[in-house]
Amino acid sequence: VQLQASGGGLVQAGGSLRLSCAASGSFFRFSRMGWYRQAPGKQRELVAAVTFDNITNYADSVKGRFTISRDNAKNTVYLQMDSLKPEDTGVYSCNQNLPKPIWGQGTLVTVSS
Repeated sequence: VQLQASGGGLVQAGGSLRLSCAASGSFFRFSRMGWYRQAPGKQRELVAAVTFDNITNYADSVKGRFTISRDNAKNTVYLQMDSLKPEDTGVYSCNQNLPKPIWGQGTLVTVSS
């Protein structure tokens, strides 16, 4: 199983980005998918997650601004990020929990003030 994240970039505060994470293999539809981020000098934190049956949860810092969704037909999970803030800057990585925890390479998001 491999995960391929894309969609990062440089955006001004208040702008939007949409991240995508495409998975290979047949476990995607059964998996909990998560987006994590690591800001410079900080530990990696969970940003948002979606279970196999579309139950979502979000970090308090992104509630109301970010939306996680999944398309099982495309084996892809998305993170729509709106009203971006400079503190959202970091490397965003996706995670799939089955058949074992798997991490994709990160994509850098930079929000300028």
